[in-house]
Amino acid sequence: MNNEKEFLVQKIRTQYTEKTHTALDDLKALDKRVKRPATVFSYLFGTVGALVLGAGMSLAMGVIGSSMPLGIGVGLLGILMVAVNYPLYQRILGARRKKYAPEIIAISDRIMNENQ
Repeated sequence: MNNEKEFLVQKIRTQYTEKTHTALDDLKALDKRVKRPATVFSYLFGTVGALVLGAGMSLAMGVIGSSMPLGIGVGLLGILMVAVNYPLYQRILGARRKKYAPEIIAISDRIMNENQ
């Protein structure tokens, strides 16, 4: 029970103490900076691909028009977009990791050397 009180007191206390900026904060921020563009692109491109696929299905079934060949073509384009989304994500992420790897390795080495 005593440990529970100490934990609660420490948890509340940390909310009111001034936080210092550490190298770990830099590492987390850099990691987010590496991953965010690939993630945003993937979400946007996947969403557009799904919408194109849906539009093609609607065209092929005659919901928004009566052109089945056009609907099949648009639907295939949407399928292609959705299919290449993950490989594009991996390629963008890999390029960004390669670009920022030396900086991330340097910061992580500095953090690990501080703990020894």
